Amino acid sequence: MGNRTPLYDNHVRAGGRMVDFGGWDMPVHYGSQVEEHHAVRGDAGMFDVSHMTLVDIQGPQAREFLRRLLANDVDRVREGRAIYTAMLNEQGGILDDLIVYKRGAEDDYRMVVNCATREKDLAWMKEQAGNFDVAITERPELAMLSVQGPKARERLAGLLEGERARQVREMKPFRFAMEGDWMIATTGYTGEDGVEVVLPGEQAPQLWEKMASAGIVPCGLGARDTLRLEAGLNLYGSDMDENITPLEANMGWTVAFTEGRDFIGRESLERQRESGDHARLVGLILEGRGVLRSHQTVLTEQGDGEVTSGTFSPTLGESIALARVPAGASGAVEVQIRKRQLPVRIVVPPFVRNGDKAFQET
Repeated sequence: MGNRTPLYDNHVRAGGRMVDFGGWDMPVHYGSQVEEHHAVRGDAGMFDVSHMTLVDIQGPQAREFLRRLLANDVDRVREGRAIYTAMLNEQGGILDDLIVYKRGAEDDYRMVVNCATREKDLAWMKEQAGNFDVAITERPELAMLSVQGPKARERLAGLLEGERARQVREMKPFRFAMEGDWMIATTGYTGEDGVEVVLPGEQAPQLWEKMASAGIVPCGLGARDTLRLEAGLNLYGSDMDENITPLEANMGWTVAFTEGRDFIGRESLERQRESGDHARLVGLILEGRGVLRSHQTVLTEQGDGEVTSGTFSPTLGESIALARVPAGASGAVEVQIRKRQLPVRIVVPPFVRNGDKAFQET
């Protein structure tokens, strides 16, 4: 038996098919992954993401610590805003990708990191914090629910009152607000508009049931994966890991080479950026029938690449993938599927934005 979120019993009662995910018992779907996917693209769906690790970073040197720890610069955001970034090793490899929420002026932040990398992340953070006056506090007593889709805000706001309802309706993307133990953030992992709610674990089951009664569709890990892939969003352990740098994972925009800021991995990234000959992460569209899957070989004139994530896109009705290919590869290439070499074309993701085709041809 794995770890269980406060919503485990809700998932079982709703008919969720439970699987192990990073040591947690989580629902992969509640009957139809495709229907759950379409619910998010067309209306509103909800996900239990309480397995994610919430960590509060506080203290007089919290800002200085995070400016050293992270590839992006927390000075880019003001209080009440969030930023996407990664923790790197000295070689520039991605230890984890995460979101940081700036709660206080310079001494109060919250991070959300992946569950599968929890122990590694916490150990790394504590090791790097040795020279800083900072406290690192995990918050396992909190749950996190994600409500996504074009009608997500409207449906969720109708269940809340006062300031919480206003925040859900009016906040711009990558903003958040605190009210007691609740945090309402306009972040997500689907490519749709939506809200993530952090709240005490004992309050999560009631909110989940109220949302289900309001027509918000429970969704599992399966739909979450097809949605994030359509949105061109990386999955840690598939599209990136500690042997892959942000420049090789289409995450160069998350690195801030701020003058004078000595973040971990900076020297290695600067060398790689200057050379310019590193592999890059691209989108693929399969021409014809078949399904693109992880680890399939991509054949290009510049050399072989590899599919890192692949699926059949319920929105587009064709197979899509993220793949790491040699520098200079573009246009029409081939992928090795079993004993066949099938034509694919390289595109610039995301594949879908706000329910519509969004990729660009190379």
